Formats: sequence, structure tokens, C-alpha cells
Amino acid sequence: MLELMFAGGWLMWPIAACSIIAMAIVLERSWSLRRRRIVPPKLLAEVWQLHSARQLTAERIHAIRLNSPLGYMLAAALANRQHSRAIMKEAIIDSGRHVVADLERFLNPLGTIAAITPLLGLLGTVFGMIEIFRVIQSAGNGNVELLAGGISVALLTTAAGLCVAIPALMFQRYFDGRVEQLAIELEAQALQFIEMLYGERELEDELT
Repeated sequence: MLELMFAGGWLMWPIAACSIIAMAIVLERSWSLRRRRIVPPKLLAEVWQLHSARQLTAERIHAIRLNSPLGYMLAAALANRQHSRAIMKEAIIDSGRHVVADLERFLNPLGTIAAITPLLGLLGTVFGMIEIFRVIQSAGNGNVELLAGGISVALLTTAAGLCVAIPALMFQRYFDGRVEQLAIELEAQALQFIEMLYGERELEDELT
């Protein structure tokens, strides 16, 4: 592996750095975007029970806010429960923007890596081809093995860039879809909580 790194030239090092960063982002987002962490299955039922028992103190609302992204949105609704339904929905929408922004954290850098690593690879290949033509100009083109070896080295950076970019792009698209799915579920549960407060909807069985 190190031989390939050195053979590909100095542009192999930023490509390798991009691969490490991309791997770190993928691992971090895979852990952070777990559904049980974002939308705890029993949280809505627990909050509703506390509300029904009139045990929602300021301390408990603060604890709910820190519990999870869903808790953050429910706490925003609870903090405005003395106001109209429109105010509560506005508070949920506003808190939802913050939640989604947090869920999308690091996805833009992952997309940037997917975009720039093929360009870095192509740049390395262009530099390598320039060097090959310089050798041809000075030494002639009679040595086929030398030319073939030089071309293969020049193409190493392109191959390396694509090997980093393709998985990075796949994971970015996957996480984008994951965030969208979680955002829909968060909004649905938060709005359901408002309807429950106004007596227009019962707690669904699967959430109890």
C-alpha cells in the first residue's frame, strides 16, 4: 500500500487524507443517526403520562429537551403549551429546523470529498502524463516498458480518487435519505403530541 502511495506522487496524500476523513464521518453519522437515538420509541408515551399526571415541571421539561432530538421538539411544544395551537406548531417547526441541521452535520463535507477526490486523482494523472512526455522528449520513446510503467503510475491517482469518491457519494446519498425519513417521523410525532393535548387524537398503540 505504501509503495502505491509513493508511486502515485504527492497527490496521493491528500486523497488518503480525504479517505480517512470520509471514513470518520461515515462511522460518526452511522452511530448518530440511529433511530432509537433520534426517535426513542417510548418517549412520547412517557411525556404524555407525565402531562396527564401533571408532573411536567420545568426540570423535567429540561430533561426531556436533552433526551433526544424528539425530546427537543416535544420540549419546545411543552414550553408553549399555554399558548395557541398555532404558536405551538410554530415552535415545533422552528425547533425542527435546528434538529434537522444537526442531523445533517458533516454530510456537506462528505459530499465535498465525493466531489473533489476524482478531481485530485485526475490532476495527479495529468501531472504524471506531463512527466511522461517530458521523459519522451528527453530520452525518446524507444523504451516501451518505461512508458507503460509511467502511464500505470500516472493512473494510480485517478484510481485512488475514484475508490474514495464512489463510497463517499453512496454514503452521502444514504444519509440524506435517512435524515429525510427521520425528519418526517419527528414532525409526525411532535404534531401528534399537539393533537393529543387538544384532545383530537389518542396515543397510538405502537407508541405505548
